[in-house]
Amino acid sequence: MQRLYTLAAAAVAAVWLSAPAPAAAYDQLVEKQVFEMDSFTTQNGATIAPVRVGWEAYGTLNEARDNAILITHFFSGTSHAAGKYADSDAAPGYWDSIIGPGKPLDTDRYYVIASDTLVNLNAHDPNVTTTGPATVNPATGKPWGMDFPVVTIRDFVEVQKALLDSLGITRLHAVMGASMGSLQAYEWAATYPDRVARLIPVIGSGEADAYLIGILNTWASPIRADGNWNDGAYYDGEPPTKGLAEALKLVTLQANHWEWADETFGRALAEEGRDPAADITAKYKIEAVLDQVAAARAAVADANHLLYLVRANQTFVTGGGPTLAEGLARIEAPTLIIHQPEDLVFFPEGVRKTAALIAADGTPVQIVELAGTRGHLDGVLTIAQAGDRIRAFLER
Repeated sequence: MQRLYTLAAAAVAAVWLSAPAPAAAYDQLVEKQVFEMDSFTTQNGATIAPVRVGWEAYGTLNEARDNAILITHFFSGTSHAAGKYADSDAAPGYWDSIIGPGKPLDTDRYYVIASDTLVNLNAHDPNVTTTGPATVNPATGKPWGMDFPVVTIRDFVEVQKALLDSLGITRLHAVMGASMGSLQAYEWAATYPDRVARLIPVIGSGEADAYLIGILNTWASPIRADGNWNDGAYYDGEPPTKGLAEALKLVTLQANHWEWADETFGRALAEEGRDPAADITAKYKIEAVLDQVAAARAAVADANHLLYLVRANQTFVTGGGPTLAEGLARIEAPTLIIHQPEDLVFFPEGVRKTAALIAADGTPVQIVELAGTRGHLDGVLTIAQAGDRIRAFLER
């Protein structure tokens, strides 16, 4: 499995993690830890027992336990936000450029903590701990499959809250997350306004609008169309690997931007001398790379987990609604919204609407626009360009 994971990481780097390397990675090896609850009751009233999620932290929790910054991760991400597990790792965590000594999230001052979500996509990554459909249900001795309860963004937040409670952290200096992580950040600030001092949502808005619900549906559809999916009952047989790979191809492409695709690949052929105009099996380079990356990502992912993540994102409205305005009105923390105006997942109109609704009752809101050609992924890969604004916001 470790060999498989190494190959997957290398392939993903070709498209998903291709960005300028930070000047210096977080300078300590990261220890992955596991948080466990004997049982957890979802927002829908279902019981999951037990619940286990992985977590990691950077820096030191102070005596007052009030210097913690919670990082909430994106749809296909994990808790690995900074540093390396081993010196031999190919790359550090995804926000290493802003987390570490002297960086905007300065680990000489702050205790930065992140956890894997429930139903984490990367259920077969050896560095991920997550409870979900692929987990064995103690009541049956078999994987939960589609009997696993539907979970929500609020459920992710409640598990994080339990983790923080176990550490004696009752108030966060800030909560910050990208994409699906921004949904969790909004939910934290709306549900527990007395526990969040600052809010930093990145590349995300306050609800899943109709278009995003549709995008998420297209991500799920290839899995359901794969005969091996078998209505989610595939754990004793052949998994729907092809459908999962096709789903992850869509995720990868839509998280990027056409400018980046044109600059990186143009109309280059995957194989010299094999012209798609003359050979139906020939490919363009972008097709071949997307296939390679999707296959590598599928090797550590679980199809049912992707379906549950899709549903958690589709059902999201900050604070449970009932309207977006009412949910966002519960946010009292000063807010720094970071977005990319060419984002093809969370469109700028939705981000600006979210900002206006938070600010409507006088809550301070700032907006930072990212530049770049990666679209949505600029919020992960080039976040360092907002570093000075993040640092200043955290110091206020």
